[in-house]
Amino acid sequence: MEHFIVSARKYRPQNFEDVVGQQAITNTLENAIKNNHLAQALLFTGPRGVGKTSCARILAKKINQQDNPSNDDDFAFNIFELDAASNNSVDDIRSLTDQVRIPPQVGKYKVYIIDEVHMLSQAAFNAFLKTLEEPPAHAIFILATTEKHKIIPTILSRCQIFDFKRIGVLDAKNYLKVICEKEKITAEDDALHIIAQKADGAMRDALSIFDRVVSFSGDNLTREAVTENLNVLDYDSFFKMTDLLLTNKIPDVLVEFNSILSKGFEGHHFINGLASHFRDLLVAKDKLTTELLEVGDSAKKRYLEQSSKANITFLIQAINKANECDLKYKASKNQRLLVELTLMQIASITFDGEKKKSANYIIPATFFTSLSPAAKSLKPKASIVEEPKPILEKPKPVVVKPVLKNAPKRTSSLSLKSVHLKKDVEKKSIDINYDNHPKDIFTQKELEKYWVKYQEKLTEKGEKSLASILASGEPILLDNFSIELTLPNSLMQDQLLRAKPKLIQFLRESLNNYGLDISTKVSETVEKKFAYTPLEKYNKLKEKNPLMEKLRQSFELDL
Repeated sequence: MEHFIVSARKYRPQNFEDVVGQQAITNTLENAIKNNHLAQALLFTGPRGVGKTSCARILAKKINQQDNPSNDDDFAFNIFELDAASNNSVDDIRSLTDQVRIPPQVGKYKVYIIDEVHMLSQAAFNAFLKTLEEPPAHAIFILATTEKHKIIPTILSRCQIFDFKRIGVLDAKNYLKVICEKEKITAEDDALHIIAQKADGAMRDALSIFDRVVSFSGDNLTREAVTENLNVLDYDSFFKMTDLLLTNKIPDVLVEFNSILSKGFEGHHFINGLASHFRDLLVAKDKLTTELLEVGDSAKKRYLEQSSKANITFLIQAINKANECDLKYKASKNQRLLVELTLMQIASITFDGEKKKSANYIIPATFFTSLSPAAKSLKPKASIVEEPKPILEKPKPVVVKPVLKNAPKRTSSLSLKSVHLKKDVEKKSIDINYDNHPKDIFTQKELEKYWVKYQEKLTEKGEKSLASILASGEPILLDNFSIELTLPNSLMQDQLLRAKPKLIQFLRESLNNYGLDISTKVSETVEKKFAYTPLEKYNKLKEKNPLMEKLRQSFELDL
């Protein structure tokens, strides 16, 4: 039995051309070697499994081959690898600096690759500073790390920094295709795409997942086998769920979500995947953005087909609701209910019960056949099960908009001309012919409701004086839609008459009755009760307590 070598080691890049997804960095390093512009201290930083150590080894080998490219020697004696995770003390760095002084016996350069350099202690970093700044001409340092922020600035300033990026899904998928050809494995395009997506930008992770899936399914990789082995939600689940949401089938949506949970998936994982699915559908709606879809060709066709069924408004609202669910998920005590509620809200975005027929309602008529006799008594009327009857809409009131060109200029509020202008405006607003406008019947209670609303409206505008006048009397509904208001004095009556046109207009529109009118009268008995001058106030107090007069005389008080 042959010893098995994992793909991550077996297919480790041996040349810069084999490095996946880092073309800008590999081209820069190759040109630096050719033009002899290579710095003596390099820092390779980036996520795990993107080729930092591989590039460091290739560079170390290429440096000594530049004079003789055909030389196949690997110059292993000139390459020193140090794992800073286990050799992070000052003594380890001192022994390294002692070795640096010795020139190479074969080749031109000695290359020191220090992996996970961020693990060095503060003292080790300080001990390494001088050597890193002024190394011997034959020494080149290549530092590699996944956490650049943990390296002290004095080290960073002495290095030429290369930032490695995450490997794209398409680049990883294409490299897996090459490996499948070498290993004589048949694989579906979608299966390789799921592996590349699961790797999250790390080629080493992609190769490890690839080995695991091959061990599970053999020489034929299918999408179903990959999704089953990796325990990821298939595209089909999201496509099916979206179809149900678009057709407002809430019972089917809840059943489908239950089947997803029964497969062992968490609600949080599902709602995140659904939000990503909606995002991909939104991207698929425009030709310019379809390139952002990191999916296989067959899946892209399905995205384009389903995106034509969903409008942009639905997708944006659905993404927003799914995102809100994601934020609330960890804090929720009933997480399943939270996801179900979100799904019902998304399914209701495109639902309009008054316009749709009974066959397309969210709650079908057959639902009530399975209810108990007590529950059947709560069965809704024909507005749910039967086709809704047409509702006669109230005609909207005609609003007469003033023409700006003919509007009179504003005059001083203290001039006689302004008083006449105000009276003309009031007269015109009252004299409009409302014979053809609706005159709906309304009750005393409805009148009082909108009367209070108008008072609140005045208070918000700062017209508290007028609001208090309306509150001082109770409007009485008479025959022929006449409203009578009794006020305490004529001063209040005059002030109300000036504001009467706006009040009538508000009540007519609110009650949908353009035949109503308001009349006012003054109650003399009430008027006498109000005291305004100091003398009147004193007389009121004297009526309540006759001793007030004796008090005034005793202290010789004056009003």
